[in-house]
Amino acid sequence: MAIKIDSKIIDYEVAKPESASDTQGQQAAAAEANIEHMHEKLERPEMLEGSTYKIKTPLSEHALYVTINDVVLNPGTEHEIRRPFEIFINSKNMDHFQWIVALTRIVSAVFRKGGDCTFLVEELRSVFDPRGGYFKRGGKFMPSLVAEIGDVIDQHLKKIGMLETDTLDEHQKAFIEQKRAEAEGREPQDQTAADCDDSTDAYPEGAQLCGKCHTKAMVVMDGCLTCLNCGDSKCG
Repeated sequence: MAIKIDSKIIDYEVAKPESASDTQGQQAAAAEANIEHMHEKLERPEMLEGSTYKIKTPLSEHALYVTINDVVLNPGTEHEIRRPFEIFINSKNMDHFQWIVALTRIVSAVFRKGGDCTFLVEELRSVFDPRGGYFKRGGKFMPSLVAEIGDVIDQHLKKIGMLETDTLDEHQKAFIEQKRAEAEGREPQDQTAADCDDSTDAYPEGAQLCGKCHTKAMVVMDGCLTCLNCGDSKCG
């Protein structure tokens, strides 16, 4: 169709056909625009999947049950991810009701804000009870109840892939098991059997607190303090 030009032509440019790279770039940009990210205006789905963790401390005769619900973004695509959406804490003990409700609302708001929420773990773990902390089952030291809630969030974020799991390789596990057997004066166990051991006294009596993993598992081996949980050694 002809177009009549009434005004004076002062400049012109030859239109170039779109290259393959330009087309791919536009397609990538369009695909990125369709990817759903976590943000505070995201509506809550009718159903959320989650996990519940039990916290039993010597501070109370009643346990706390921490439930973290996740939202699945971009389901069924290569960009599918799982992100925490909300947290609830329930207990028969009403002594800490006010600050627990406040904590769950603040943490849930941080989850829904989007972005990196992993900083919550260290922030909560750094809270110390002025009355002193306690050792949880397995010998791990918890400086406060709030710190143990942070530890639960850490477990959950590792479970859904937001944090890397601090696992030892098979050689490190075998070395630690050998050192543990020497300290206890027994034969080394099969690693599978060792993983299934859920006794309260998980480490030799008299073990010291490890500054790295906060577990009471540091023993003197070959003249050097060595952690039987994470492998940390004062001798490097």
